[in-house]
Amino acid sequence: MNHRTPAVARKPRIGLVAGGLGAYWPQFPDLLPQLERSAARVVERMRAFDAEIVDTGFISDAQQGAEAAAKLRAADCDLIVGFLTTYMTASMLVPVARRSGAPVLLINLQPTPSMDHATFDTGQWLAYCGACPLPEMANAFERVGVEFRSVSGHLEDERAWERIGRWIRAAGVRSVLGNGRHGLMGHLYPGMYDVSTDLTMVTGNLGGHMEVLEFDDLRVRVEKVSDDEVEAKLAETRDVFDLDGSVVEEDLRWAARVSVGLDALVADFDLDSLAYYHRGLDGETHERLGAGMILGASLLTARSVPTCGEYELRTSLAMLIADRLGAGGSFTELQALDFTAGVVEMGHDGPGHLAISERKPLLRGLGVYHGKRGWGVSVEFDVRHGPVTLVGLGQGRDGSYRLVAAEGEVVGGPLLEIGNTTSRVDFGCDPGEWTDAWSASGVGHHWALATGRLLPDLRAVAGLTGIDLVEVSV
Repeated sequence: MNHRTPAVARKPRIGLVAGGLGAYWPQFPDLLPQLERSAARVVERMRAFDAEIVDTGFISDAQQGAEAAAKLRAADCDLIVGFLTTYMTASMLVPVARRSGAPVLLINLQPTPSMDHATFDTGQWLAYCGACPLPEMANAFERVGVEFRSVSGHLEDERAWERIGRWIRAAGVRSVLGNGRHGLMGHLYPGMYDVSTDLTMVTGNLGGHMEVLEFDDLRVRVEKVSDDEVEAKLAETRDVFDLDGSVVEEDLRWAARVSVGLDALVADFDLDSLAYYHRGLDGETHERLGAGMILGASLLTARSVPTCGEYELRTSLAMLIADRLGAGGSFTELQALDFTAGVVEMGHDGPGHLAISERKPLLRGLGVYHGKRGWGVSVEFDVRHGPVTLVGLGQGRDGSYRLVAAEGEVVGGPLLEIGNTTSRVDFGCDPGEWTDAWSASGVGHHWALATGRLLPDLRAVAGLTGIDLVEVSV
């Protein structure tokens, strides 16, 4: 099997079509070359994003628009960007919007922040006229049933490019959800009704493929791990983590062996995410595998393959969304409320996203997991201090999914030292009131804790995927 690195392989495919009204070219001979230079600059800027660009070239009439639509449909794009270099008719872009099979973003980027009014003639003005057709496009898109979205600015307007980048990142999320392969290994944590997920509804709401795995799929790979591979994983572990004195060497070596097996599992099944749980009994092999998962799951998550416990498929997908937005996304639940400090304490025992830790993460030995059988080593850290966003994936009674999000700030303060990821999050309000509002959103038991303020990006994700976004605030 030809394996790939998931974080790199599923780049969004962005179709780009630039255009203007062909009737202008014989009237103003210098106009088309200037617009083509602007289009070349847009291509250059677009290529700087972590995306594959499919450039159909410059169109001048409705026939060329139809040809571009056919090319973009064949390219199977995740987002189409239409560059309005000057005035163009709706008939030139409606075929692209209708036939390409992907959401469309229109961009209006004039050459500079403003015209030189004293020296410009009509031809020079027309290079600044990309705003002119925007209302026409919006009206035509509404009438043919295509959602309208646009970004206006100038070629070197960083605010505009930040907004364009937001749509491209959202297209990346759309791509990995629609084309990704998501593993589910083991069985449901007993009694957690909210975690139970209909696999068909994952594909129905988001797309992608669900790969149902057995812990035996992991067992056979762990059994084949060599001592040299274990030593290499131990060296990696000691480089990434600080090791607490409570770590038992035998448990650490077992976790390293399981980690190597997990790497093979993810490669062999070509996974973009993985959720797992196995209870086990009396120290048998499967229970030992479940207890040894945390190290490998954390290392995978840091490599942009979100891996979480408790069979929490929807949360592994929420973590994937946060990761593709460049914000990490660590497996999280409510832990306690600190009314004295006015913060909500949240985190989880088990794997965490090492790339967003405030400090070098700690491996701590565990004698007891809360509410679970097992032993071994667990990850302990605090998410990087500063703005954060909670990202969850809820499911309604009708089976439809919803994104649930809230912005806060991770602040310093006392933390439990029990092998959990733990963060103190200030939402700027009474912790109890916030907790009630968050719980009422339909988010479920777990979610992803991500760095930065992601609501604008999540609105774009919602816009491209058709998933409702619930923004929680008090």
